[in-house]
Amino acid sequence: MGEQRVRVRCVPAVPCWVSLMAHDLEAAQSFYGPLLGWTFQPGPDRWGPYVWAVVDGVEVAGLGVMAGDWQPPVAWTTYFGTESADRATESVRERGGTLGVGPIAFDAGRVALAADPQGASFGMWEGEPGVETWMKAPGAPVWIELRTPDPFAAALFYGEVFRWDDRDIDHFEVRYEHERVVLRSEGRSVAALRAALGTGPHWEVFFSVADTDGAVRRAVELGGSVAEPAGDTPYGRTARLRDAEGGHFSVIGPATGS
Repeated sequence: MGEQRVRVRCVPAVPCWVSLMAHDLEAAQSFYGPLLGWTFQPGPDRWGPYVWAVVDGVEVAGLGVMAGDWQPPVAWTTYFGTESADRATESVRERGGTLGVGPIAFDAGRVALAADPQGASFGMWEGEPGVETWMKAPGAPVWIELRTPDPFAAALFYGEVFRWDDRDIDHFEVRYEHERVVLRSEGRSVAALRAALGTGPHWEVFFSVADTDGAVRRAVELGGSVAEPAGDTPYGRTARLRDAEGGHFSVIGPATGS
């Protein structure tokens, strides 16, 4: 009997899935598996080879390879949940964003890929609805952060696309803290938008680790590299890394002395 897995449900208005498009799927598995403690199970292959990354029986991320001759840069994509992919993509167009793909059927839902007016790529996922179920265990994505020249303009864009002002404040909240626009789901901070210069606008994925400095050393051993060294932040000790094919991501663990 195969390993039982729990599917992370679509949570409207907030990031609820992350997916890596790699050039070499086996190389990606060989890097992220030992680093984050992932096991892998086959996933849908409509766009090419794809696997689920699993932690403690829960699917936490997807890894795939784009079929065909087109080879985009290796990158992680953050997907926001939505009740209607059609309505969300139309809103993207109306508010100055760019639609790249979809909406199209994928696994048990529909997805679309887009870019905001400042150029940050993101995905939209219409799937089986549910409450926020992201884990805090090592290996799971626990924080998503938009780095952009104008976080307030970005907040207006995403707020209109995903209808942030229409949400029940008992389950969803937008606040300003630590110089960031922060999204809270079910009482937990899950994402932020903050000002960042000197880097292209993008959504950065943070994976939980038990020891940030140890994860940095392990990433280098596995063929990755350090983009930003480990340091303490209001949310924990973080480091920005590159995987073996150059894809950027971050890790976050307990702050020094905590």
